[in-house]
Amino acid sequence: MDIFFVSLGCDKNLVDSEMMIAGLRKAGHRVVDDESMAEVIVVNTCCFIGDAKEESINALIEMGACKDEGKCRLLVAAGCLAQRYHREIEEEIPEVDVIIGTTGYESLVEAIEEGMRKREGTLSFLESVDYLPEPLTDRDSMSGGYYAYLKIAEGCDKRCSYCVIPKVRGRYRSVPMENLKKQAENLVAKGAKELILVAQETTLYGRDLYGEKSLPRLLETLSDIEELKWIRILYCYPEEITEELVHAIKDLPKVCHYLDIPIQHGSDSVLRRMGRHTSREEISRMVGRLREEIPDIALRTTLITGFPGETEEEFQELKDFVREMAFDRLGVFAYSQEEDTAAAEMAGQVPEEVKNARREEIMAIQQEIAFGKSEARVGETLEVMVEGRMPEEGVTVARTYMDAPDVDGFVFVETDWNLMSGDFIKVRITEARGYDLLGEALQC
Repeated sequence: MDIFFVSLGCDKNLVDSEMMIAGLRKAGHRVVDDESMAEVIVVNTCCFIGDAKEESINALIEMGACKDEGKCRLLVAAGCLAQRYHREIEEEIPEVDVIIGTTGYESLVEAIEEGMRKREGTLSFLESVDYLPEPLTDRDSMSGGYYAYLKIAEGCDKRCSYCVIPKVRGRYRSVPMENLKKQAENLVAKGAKELILVAQETTLYGRDLYGEKSLPRLLETLSDIEELKWIRILYCYPEEITEELVHAIKDLPKVCHYLDIPIQHGSDSVLRRMGRHTSREEISRMVGRLREEIPDIALRTTLITGFPGETEEEFQELKDFVREMAFDRLGVFAYSQEEDTAAAEMAGQVPEEVKNARREEIMAIQQEIAFGKSEARVGETLEVMVEGRMPEEGVTVARTYMDAPDVDGFVFVETDWNLMSGDFIKVRITEARGYDLLGEALQC
């Protein structure tokens, strides 16, 4: 059968989509890039915040129209929204024929085959959220081939007061290291030069399987893959970063001097209400330690503005902390009131316009910091990975070790060299333009 796939949400969801597609191809199905030609459409949904839910619902409705206008005979809702709101989907989106939860991708082939035979009602394939499907080791990357995401664990045990992830993704479960190494070797054999390690929290990797945090050991194992050039780590909770991890980042040449540390706020009182397991002082100390041990490290973080009860004084603390820490990369979300979370029931819900205004204020502060850091790079020589080319401008688009795909900046290089995505070249930075850099090619 011809199957069209829509993947929404985060990079962790993208890995699930890649697993589903690999399973479909193994079963002899074809994945097509035109929904109007597909007999089956699968939408891998997200529900982390309100905007993601709306996008997922709209995608299901839009793809459902293909049952009238195209060849589609079966619409499958998979992933987080399907797990969390399966009853609502059954009742309110009748176009959906099959529902598969966050841990059900092993059942996709069976679900499609059964769905094709069934003529009425909605089929549901919902495993326990604490089940861990065995990840397929041979999958293709949907991100282009030269970089790929490696999901090293599923679920989360932190239970922050604003977050629904434990409800839809279950407890923390690490993927066995042997499986991850095979996945990584296959991805690199297919052209990946950069592996990006992701999980709800990467720092706890292995504790459930091996009795101790094993991310440093995993980094050593992956570093042995010969053709792999970069290893990037996302989503490290600051309170779980160990000295062993710091030294692994510092000492292993393939591990990028880049770390994503979601801190969420800079006020201790807000952090307590969020259910976070750290304090402003501890975050500051960890950032200082990282910069002392690895002076060229690029640090990214995410924040939430307008958390319930956030006062002007607490917001001022956050602004002061952003200036003090001067993170290299920073993103901000306005708080989303999610049902079935402790924060949703808290007093002092902040008006939407206030949340968004505070978000914009933080981003303005960070913009000044980031632009200053970009200016400081002028004159430096950096190794960059080629992302692609803008032929009409005669410009090659690349990334430095300081830039993760989709969320960070680019280096635009004026060169007529015949370069391919995934190539590495040396570039001298000649100009800063906001979050991006311009440079001239020096050598391959």
